[in-house]
Amino acid sequence: MKRYLVVCVALLAGVAVRAQELKNLFVNMPDSLAPLLTKVNREDFGDFLEGGMKAEVKDRFGGKAEMLRLTDNYLLLKETAMSTVEMKLLPVNDSVNVICVVHTCQAPVADSRVAFYSVRWESLPTADFVSLPVEDDFYPTTVQAETDAMRNLRREADMLLMKASLSATSDSLSFVYTTPDYMEKEKGEQLRNYVRKVPVAYSWKDGKFRREGGE
Repeated sequence: MKRYLVVCVALLAGVAVRAQELKNLFVNMPDSLAPLLTKVNREDFGDFLEGGMKAEVKDRFGGKAEMLRLTDNYLLLKETAMSTVEMKLLPVNDSVNVICVVHTCQAPVADSRVAFYSVRWESLPTADFVSLPVEDDFYPTTVQAETDAMRNLRREADMLLMKASLSATSDSLSFVYTTPDYMEKEKGEQLRNYVRKVPVAYSWKDGKFRREGGE
């Protein structure tokens, strides 16, 4: 009897782990969070990939969406010709996971929105899991003492735009400043001379994205 109970517990634990794989969570996400895709669309992505086929479907409105990568804890979806969605399943502790979702639009300059959800797709406060970069974070501390030329260029950069990216192979998140791409070409190129040459990077630690070299 004791052995039977142990086997049952092990089987149930295996079912629970599989239920929290990102593929299953994605398939069962509310339609309100994926308005372009039906549940059948979301199921088809995994079936196509498992069959070694291109994972492309027609969405509700006849457009094309393609799953570019799908693992147990990461996915990259080309939602439309001008937008992508990344998801990462992240551990808060031994028994609780959260889902980080990065939605990026190219209209025409890349800009991202970062959101967090429970495995039941309940919205969670983003600030509980990451302190998003501010404009100054994209400038090295060596140029914080602004010259007149830099100050004038930063006045032209009147909109904070940034592209966020999740890593498929590590629990990390990075941001690239895309505001210069939105500016008039010559001024944008001049502003890039002052901007950090590497992304603003975060690593997942103790249930939160923490700035590398920071908190």
